[in-house]
Amino acid sequence: MRVTLADPLALIPGFEQTHREQETRYPASAVKWQPVHTVYVPADRFDAGTVTAWGDAALALFERHLPANDLAELFETDERIVSAVHEKVAAKLAREPIEDLRVDFEDGYGLRPGEEDGHVAGAAEAVADLHANGMLPRRWGPRVKSFADGDPARSIRTLDGFLTGVIERAGSLPDGFVVTFPKVLMRAYLGQFADCLEALEKGLGLGAGTLRFEIQVEATQTVSFLGADLVPSLDGRLSAAHFGVFDYTASCSLPPHEQRLDHPACDHARHVMQTAFAGTGVELSDGSLAAFPASDDRQVVRDLWRRHAGMVGHSLSHGFYQGWDMHPSHLVSRYAAVYAFHLARYEEYSHRVRAWQEQREAGGGVMDEPATVKTMAAALRRADLALGNT
Repeated sequence: MRVTLADPLALIPGFEQTHREQETRYPASAVKWQPVHTVYVPADRFDAGTVTAWGDAALALFERHLPANDLAELFETDERIVSAVHEKVAAKLAREPIEDLRVDFEDGYGLRPGEEDGHVAGAAEAVADLHANGMLPRRWGPRVKSFADGDPARSIRTLDGFLTGVIERAGSLPDGFVVTFPKVLMRAYLGQFADCLEALEKGLGLGAGTLRFEIQVEATQTVSFLGADLVPSLDGRLSAAHFGVFDYTASCSLPPHEQRLDHPACDHARHVMQTAFAGTGVELSDGSLAAFPASDDRQVVRDLWRRHAGMVGHSLSHGFYQGWDMHPSHLVSRYAAVYAFHLARYEEYSHRVRAWQEQREAGGGVMDEPATVKTMAAALRRADLALGNT
C-alpha cells in the first residue's frame, strides 16, 4: 500500500525507552494464587495451637449451625451449587482453615512497653513450631507498629526480633513471609521502612528482595499519595495494599454506625487503590467486620454469617478478592461467600471463553469483547486457585 510517512519511528525517538518503562511498571503476568483472607491474631494470644484452634472452632460452628439445605437461603446461593459449596467449606475448614496469618503487634495488641519483647520471642517460637509441624499458613508474618506513632525504633525492633528468632529456631526463613506496615500517613515512611528491610536482609544473610511488605490504606492522607510512581520507587518491595475500614472511616469523620465496608467513602478509597496499583502486581485486600456471635444461639450465629457474607460479597463484586477475618466464625462465611462467588458463573465463563477461542458464537445474544474474554479467563484461573482445582 502507499504511505505518506517513510519512517514513523523517526518521529517518536523516545518510544523504546517509554515502552521499556511501561513493561517495568505494568508487567504482563498471569493470575497467581492470592489468599482469600488474612487472619489477624493479637501477639499475646498467638501460639503454636492457634491455627488448629481456629479451624476446630470454625468447623464446630459450621457443623452445628449450617446444614447444606439452609445454605441457599442464608447466603443467597444458587441452588445448583449449594452442595458443592457446602462440601468445599467443610473440607477447607478441616484441611486449611487459615491461608494467611498475621501476628498483630499494633491495634489488636496495644502498647505494652515492658512485654512486647517477650511476646516477640514467643511468636517467633510459635511460628517455628508451626513450620516444623507443617501447619504454618502459606502466607504469614507480623503487623508491626506504625511509624506515625512516633516510635519507629519499637516497630523495627519487633520486626528484627521476630525475624531473628524465627530464623534461629527454624534454620531459615520459611516461605510466604510478609510484614504489614500500618497507618502510613507520610509517603516518606515507605522508603524509610524499605531501607530498614534492606538492612535486615544484609544482617540476616538473606537474599536481596527477600523481605517484602504490605501497606495499610487506612487514612485519607494515604489515599492522597497513591500513584503510578509509588511501586517503582520502592524497588519491588511492596507486595500488597490492605484497606483498613475503621481507621479510614474515622479519618473521614464518619459516625460509628457508618463505619462499614460498604460505605460509599470506602468504595471511593478502594477504587483509588485499584487505579493506583492496576497492572503493577501489587495485591489488594479489603478490610474486616468487627463483630462476632454474642452467643452460640443458632439465629445469632447465622445473623452474623449473613452480615459478614454480605460484606465479603460487596468486596468481591468490587474486585477485591481478599479481606480480613478477625474471629473463627468469619472463616465459615468467608469461604461460603468466596466459593459461591466463584462457582456461580464458572460454567458460563468457561463456555464463553471456549466459544471465543473456537471463533464461534457463544449464544444468548452475547457479544464479547477481547477485554471481557481476558477478564473471564482471569476469573476462571482465580476461581481454580481459590477452589483448589488442579
